[in-house]
Amino acid sequence: MRITAVKTAATKGHCLHLWVKIETDEGITGIGECVHGDTAAIAVIHHLRQHLVGRDPMPIDAIFEELRRRHVFEGGFAGALITALTGIEIALWDLKGKALGVPIYELMGGKFQDKIRMYADCEVDPAMEFDAVKRVVEGVIERGFTAFKIDVDDTRNRSRFNHTISEREQESMLRLVDMACTAAGPDIDVAVDVHTRMDVPSAIRFARACEQFHLLWLEEPVPPENVDAMREVKRSTTTPICSGENLYLRHGFRELIEKQAVDIIMPDIPKCGGLSECRKIANMAEIYYMPFAPHNVSSPIGTMASAHVCATIPNFLVMEFHWLERDYWRTITLGKEDIIKDGFIEMRNTPGIGVELDETVARQYQFPGTTWFE
Repeated sequence: MRITAVKTAATKGHCLHLWVKIETDEGITGIGECVHGDTAAIAVIHHLRQHLVGRDPMPIDAIFEELRRRHVFEGGFAGALITALTGIEIALWDLKGKALGVPIYELMGGKFQDKIRMYADCEVDPAMEFDAVKRVVEGVIERGFTAFKIDVDDTRNRSRFNHTISEREQESMLRLVDMACTAAGPDIDVAVDVHTRMDVPSAIRFARACEQFHLLWLEEPVPPENVDAMREVKRSTTTPICSGENLYLRHGFRELIEKQAVDIIMPDIPKCGGLSECRKIANMAEIYYMPFAPHNVSSPIGTMASAHVCATIPNFLVMEFHWLERDYWRTITLGKEDIIKDGFIEMRNTPGIGVELDETVARQYQFPGTTWFE
């Protein structure tokens, strides 16, 4: 088998959803998805395909690492290059699974769990009153989710640069946390995200104030660049700290894990290196008994691909679902079904990723200025 073409398309969603299609001379095609803030990764893939056409698609790790090292002086450790390689890598795994007639999780050593627990990212804000928050939470619970996350940082009245939060801001944020936890009740886990918008003193003060709520975690309380600062927050509170969505490759996670600067890691699998790489990141975290809870803003394709990784690791905790408000979550795939049932993804025995893109539907959401599988 040889690769004959590498094509891209892009759709609008939470961000730019970049699709990679890899075709072969045996008629088997793999589909991959990666997420990026702009179109930069598209140009990277178009550059990389000259190194892919004519190759055997089976040695996935070797292909990934060869291409990464070939471009080490062009950003081969983070950013658009790694995200582009991620889309290629996921498409190769889909292709390989289809060629061998097995799901990806079998190629990665088999399952530790049959079902992948999901948590819902909810649309609430500090200006909402309890009844409004309760309606959102009840809607999530009715869909079977046993965990959800809220964003409590209010950027409307904040400086873009100063990360110190005032007492009044903290009280407003805590009020929202209290309402969400009250609406959820004792059997539903609640996570809180502040999107790196605090300095260390503010983060410590807020995390300690959240201890009364027994959160699933507090997400990225300080910017990710300084691991020692994150560790200072983690060591100052019993509220679990979670971070990692802005890191790339196991090299990017090494210091965070080795210094035990967080309680939980959250790689974005369709962004930071792909399926094999994120399994290695999870294995690194397992040595330190750290749970693995992937960040995820992907469509059902990328979400299902990520689920294959989650199924193959013992320290998986929960994975994000960020499409509550999107009307094409069910329609963008050929099966026209919700892969999440009662808050879980059931791992099936379908070859490859196990979900196929409906290109007719997807093209209705084509990202402006991009081509369609060229």
